[in-house]
Amino acid sequence: MNILIGLLIIALGSFGQSSSYVPIKKIKDWSWECFWLVQGVFAWLVFPFLGALLAVPEGETLFSLLGTSNIAMPLLYGVLWGVGGLTFGLSMRYLGVALGQSISLGTCSAFGTLLPAVFGGMDLFSGNGLILLIGVCVTLAGIAVIGYAGSLRAKNMTEEEKRAAIKDFALTKGLLVALLAGVMSACFNLGLESGTAILEKAVTGGANELFALNPVILLVTMGGFLTNACYCIYQNIKNKTGREYFSVPGHILMNNVLFCALAGVLWYSQFFGLGMGKSYFTGSPVMLAFSWSILMSLNVIFSNVWGIVLKEWKGSGTKTVIVLVTGMAILIVSLIIPNL
Repeated sequence: MNILIGLLIIALGSFGQSSSYVPIKKIKDWSWECFWLVQGVFAWLVFPFLGALLAVPEGETLFSLLGTSNIAMPLLYGVLWGVGGLTFGLSMRYLGVALGQSISLGTCSAFGTLLPAVFGGMDLFSGNGLILLIGVCVTLAGIAVIGYAGSLRAKNMTEEEKRAAIKDFALTKGLLVALLAGVMSACFNLGLESGTAILEKAVTGGANELFALNPVILLVTMGGFLTNACYCIYQNIKNKTGREYFSVPGHILMNNVLFCALAGVLWYSQFFGLGMGKSYFTGSPVMLAFSWSILMSLNVIFSNVWGIVLKEWKGSGTKTVIVLVTGMAILIVSLIIPNL
């Protein structure tokens, strides 16, 4: 029962993340670098900070909780993850929500799940390690099928249809960016693993286990924010778009900030849900290790549902849709395998 509750909580967070790109479409008169930076303030600083406050034991402060542990590694992994987060946004730009997230999250799922297990000394060819490896392979199979559906869509659609669905559609460039995004994004889970001492200190201090991972999440997202902020400010200077933040009319500025905040809280919900969900997996080492892959699989499923809703697959043909649904079904199976 605990595992089912954990899965449902992670699923809710995943749905939030997969929905986070929808509010961005409501932003007006801002260049990419402008809205990416502003939503990042909310997604990687404001809401993670508020979430971390929930894990502060009585009699302590957030700074005293973090100050007694080595915060360098979570921050460093966060900086590396920031490269993935930056290119992840670009993959959406070139491939759309469905295909961009599928490729990026598939790569992220494999590296983010298996590397911590290997670094932790787990044997991937026997016992729990083998179950974990099989689960990841099934996940990758499902994502590969979805990727194939994306290639079929590209073949079946005219250039006009591609541009109508995705303004800056570029398959080759998008695939390269998405693969880089996936590899670097896997550093997020490595950052979470490197902050185990902070999590344990919060729990032993009396913090609610549901929120104990939140301070570590804050450190990783802070590192990611540094990377993204540097790039966005560079683009502001290069493209002379810095004036856009305040040159728009007041009602548009308020509109943009509100939708950036909405996108930020929806994005953060995936890791808030992950931390809560993992607290229900403490009795199953395999589910704990596989939780990252579960989150990525759910993100891919929900992102493709949004892709259908946003008509990104319109005009791609019946065969393509069947392949897409098959890939999503394989991902659902991958969620069950470790529990079995």
